[in-house]
Amino acid sequence: MEPGTPAAPDAFHLLDATMFWNPSGGVRRYIGAKRRWALQHTGGRHTVATPAPDGSAMLRVPSLPLPGSAGAYRLPWRRRATAALLCGAAPDLIESADPYRLAWSALDAAHALGVPAVAFCHSDIVQLAQAGGGRVAARIARRYAVRLYNRFDRVFAPSLAMAAQLADWGVHGVVHQPLGVDTRVFHPSRASANCRHALGLPQGARVLVYAGRFAPEKNLPVLERAVERLGPRYWLLAVGAGPVVPSGPRTLVRRTVLDPTTLATLLASCDAFVHAGAHETFGLSVLEALACGVPVVARAAGGLAERVDESVGAAVRSADANTFADAFADAVTSVFERDRDALRRAARARAEANDWSQVLPPLWAHYRALLHGPATHARGAASRANSGVRGTEVPQ
Repeated sequence: MEPGTPAAPDAFHLLDATMFWNPSGGVRRYIGAKRRWALQHTGGRHTVATPAPDGSAMLRVPSLPLPGSAGAYRLPWRRRATAALLCGAAPDLIESADPYRLAWSALDAAHALGVPAVAFCHSDIVQLAQAGGGRVAARIARRYAVRLYNRFDRVFAPSLAMAAQLADWGVHGVVHQPLGVDTRVFHPSRASANCRHALGLPQGARVLVYAGRFAPEKNLPVLERAVERLGPRYWLLAVGAGPVVPSGPRTLVRRTVLDPTTLATLLASCDAFVHAGAHETFGLSVLEALACGVPVVARAAGGLAERVDESVGAAVRSADANTFADAFADAVTSVFERDRDALRRAARARAEANDWSQVLPPLWAHYRALLHGPATHARGAASRANSGVRGTEVPQ
C-alpha cells in the first residue's frame, strides 16, 4: 500500500511461526506468498517467527541444530521463552506451520494474549513416524497430533486426503485450504534453449526433473532406477539439497535454486517433472511444474494424487516396492507417447485454477471469521491450565 493509505477495516497483525524455513521449502514459499498478498491487499501487518539459520527471520526464536537435516533446519526448544517472544510481537492471530515444540509456544502465546491460534498441517507426522519406527511409533504420533491440534481454533489441511485423515483421527475444526502458485512467474514462456544446452546433455535427451528436498521420504532411488530402466535417452536432473543426495550414471545434481524465476526457467526447459514421494500433503513443486506447462509423473498418494492424473501426466499406482521403479518407468514412457501439447495445456489450466490470487482470499475469510465471529477460545482455559499461563500473563 502507498504511505498514508488508510488500513483496511479488517486489517490485522498475523504472526506465522515455523521451524521449516528452508530457502527452497514449500512452507517458506507459502508464507512468503501469503505475506506479499497480505501487505498488498489488506494493509495489515505480518511477522514470521522462526529459528531461521540463514538470518532471514523477522523474529528469531532460540533453537538448536536439528540432527539429520544437514543444517537445513533448527529445532526450537525453550517453550516458555519462545512464547514470551511471540507475545512481545502482539499479534492478533497466530498460525503454526509445524506440530513440534514451536506449536506449543504458539498456543501458549495465543492463549496468554487472548487471540485465535490456527495450525497448518504441512506434514503427515503419523506416516513419517511409521516409516521411521513402525506401527507403535505411528500410534504414538497419532495420539500426539490429536492432542496438539485439538487445542487450535482451526486446523488447515492442504489436501482433501489430509483433511479427511485428520478428521478420522479425531481432530476438530479441520478446513481444506490448498496451496497455490504464482502463475506469472511459473509460466511456459520461461522455457530456454540456452538453459537446456547448459546442462551439457546429448542432443535428443529426454530430461526428467525433480526439485525439492533430498530426503528419504522423497524416494529418490526410485527415480534413479526408473531412469536406468528407461534407457540412455533419459536423464534425471535433481535440484535441491539434503542428506540423501541422488546419484547414478545419468543423474545430474544441481544446488537448490532460490530465485523463483530461475527455477521456473529450469522447470519449463525440461520434458517432465517426476516425484516418487509417498508422504506429500500437497506437492507445491508439482504445481509449479504444471504452471510451467510441464507434464508430471508422480506417485498416486497423499496430496500428489489430487494434483496429478492422466490429463496432466501420469499417476503411478504400485503397492509393490520391488516393482515401483518399473511402474514409474512405464508411466514416464506413456507420457512421451501422448499428445504433448494437450498435456501442456491441461497442466497450465490446472495451475491457473490454483494461482495464489484464487486460494488466498478464502484463507483470509477464515481469519476474519475467527477475529470477528463469536469467541473462539473455549479450549484456551484448559490449555492455559496445562501450560501454566494464567489469563493474559506472558509466559517467562
